[in-house]
Amino acid sequence: MIAFISALIVFLGVAFVMTDKQSTTKTTSNKIPTVGILQLQTHPALDAIHRGVIAGLKENGYVVGKNVKIDYQNAQGDQSNLKTMSQKFINENADLTVGIATPAAQALATAANKQTPVMLAGITDPSGSGLIKSDQHPGANITGTSGESPLKSHLDLLRELVPKAKTIGIIYTTSDHGGEYNAKKFARICKQEGIAYKLYTISNTNDMQQVAETMAANVDAVYAPQDNGVASAMKTLVSVTNKAKVPVIPAVDTMVKAGGLATLSVDQYQLGKLTGEMAAKVLKGKSTSNYPVEVITKGKMTINLSEAKKLGITFPASVLKEAKTKGVIYK
Repeated sequence: MIAFISALIVFLGVAFVMTDKQSTTKTTSNKIPTVGILQLQTHPALDAIHRGVIAGLKENGYVVGKNVKIDYQNAQGDQSNLKTMSQKFINENADLTVGIATPAAQALATAANKQTPVMLAGITDPSGSGLIKSDQHPGANITGTSGESPLKSHLDLLRELVPKAKTIGIIYTTSDHGGEYNAKKFARICKQEGIAYKLYTISNTNDMQQVAETMAANVDAVYAPQDNGVASAMKTLVSVTNKAKVPVIPAVDTMVKAGGLATLSVDQYQLGKLTGEMAAKVLKGKSTSNYPVEVITKGKMTINLSEAKKLGITFPASVLKEAKTKGVIYK
């Protein structure tokens, strides 16, 4: 009898352990992953990337409120917020983080310390900013998407729309790595093409009014690269240049909507969507270290008819046709 009771106790003990183990395994397997999204600030291009990330996750099986939790943080351009918010993700054990704009991605990379996966969302020159080793072999815990502006095409478009322009003003934000990279690369292309240019910088959006006034008095056209500070102050820039009848050719479609004349723009929403698709694969187990960065360089024609009217510029038939058939027209 004693032997029977002892055997029964052992059996029940083993059964309890197995049941508890199965329960724990089931809980772990059913854990809803958390994705931390860190955005540098609010402006249309970055907002479009954010929407795209959510759409990309959804199309690959991760639906917000159902089987994925999104912790969205917006630093509103404050560097100290970037650090605090990045650390928050790590402290709360986010399964994966997404950086929208270079400073956000850099803050996430520092906080993650080569552990938590970090997805780049349309980051310009990620290797040059120290985020990855190379596009093909990013290494460690970081991969994602990069939006490389078609700078030569931007210059060709500017020359087609403003053929009499002798000097081009190029403006960027000193603290924006992507903006500086694009501005200086565009300047090198101008030099190669024998076109005069002048570089202008702002340290933050508060500088735009004064710098734009100086620039508009000394150039015939302005190039506004993919730059978060310039994009945020686009309306200020255009209000100044319009008075001087100086057209602005920006890098992004949302900057055309805000008053730029025209561009060949990499679709920011699609960049975000591709990032979301890649993030879904990482959540499902794909390693970031050997997952090449996806680079998008092809742009779509985007024009602003009301801006052209204000400046007395007529779009060539070929530009109008491309915008109507493959691009975007803002009226």
